Amino acid sequence: MQILYTIQATGNGHISRAIELMPFLQQYGNVDVFLSGSNSSLPMPFPVKYKSNGLSLFYGNTGGLDYFKIAKAFSPYRIFKEAKNLPVEKYDIVINDFESITTLACKLKGVPCVHFGHQASFQSAHTPRPNKKDMMGELILKNYASGTVNVGLHFDAYDDFIFSPILKQNILQAQPSNKKHITVYLSHYSDEVVAAALGKIKEIRFQVFSKTAKKIEVKNNITFIPVNNEMFNNSMLHSEGVITGAGFETPAEALYLGKKLLCLPIHGQYEQLCNAAALEQFNVPKIENIDSHFTVQIYNWLQMEAPKKLQLNQSTAQTIEYVIAKGLELQKKSIGSIATNTLKKEDIFSLQPHPQFA
Repeated sequence: MQILYTIQATGNGHISRAIELMPFLQQYGNVDVFLSGSNSSLPMPFPVKYKSNGLSLFYGNTGGLDYFKIAKAFSPYRIFKEAKNLPVEKYDIVINDFESITTLACKLKGVPCVHFGHQASFQSAHTPRPNKKDMMGELILKNYASGTVNVGLHFDAYDDFIFSPILKQNILQAQPSNKKHITVYLSHYSDEVVAAALGKIKEIRFQVFSKTAKKIEVKNNITFIPVNNEMFNNSMLHSEGVITGAGFETPAEALYLGKKLLCLPIHGQYEQLCNAAALEQFNVPKIENIDSHFTVQIYNWLQMEAPKKLQLNQSTAQTIEYVIAKGLELQKKSIGSIATNTLKKEDIFSLQPHPQFA
């Protein structure tokens, strides 16, 4: 079976998930990868057959999106040309993790695809949103990438097509401890802004993962570490708590490990506000800005109890089995054999598992 797996490389979350999923997907056939985006800092440990700058998001220094840089990199002609040239019609199954060029290519060529990942969960009205909805944000979440069917991932099963987060095997098998440091990943703030704020809390040790640091560097109570999957996992496993944006993968891992979690949503990114609303149900606080109140907010956060722990309802093997089954349904439907959506979420428990990956 020929599988096309297309990945949005805006930030590190999609890449981190792809690294975990590839061994499971490869159990079903040959997997070609299309990587779209230009601002992930994690290396890819497997071959990428197709690559594009895609539609990338860029961040400023103080917690928000850099709209000028985003607009400068946007080229409708290039995107349309790349969509026409992406050979989605050659594959038995197309799995799209929030990638817009794949969405356009499938629409142009009449090829069905499975929209899979965290963003697919927002196709449900039951997925948490902030009290004040953003109509433009909703439009982007619903239309930036889409598929013939959706298989979503979220902190909880808000709808019948939403599955548990995909966690790394070393997180699932870990024995966490507390060595009294705080793990920090705030890619939407500059190192200078983060250092100025955390440097005021001298009695607490911080391990800050930086997209710009070239080597490990200690500055008083702060250790700056280049973004590295293994080192970040190790830091989080043995931390007292985690400070990060309101993304998906890192908060999910922190909740699973029972760590204290504090989120600073990226300004102007509606999805992060939605995630923050979902995290409130786990008793996770959020901070709007790094400002004059930041120090007091950190102290108050450290006095709080750990949030509600994340529970996994499906294994990664079961989730991927369901994704592949939905993809095969689409393939058969395209030649008029069966209708879509006949496989239900609960059916994954009757499918044959792969013990070596369970």
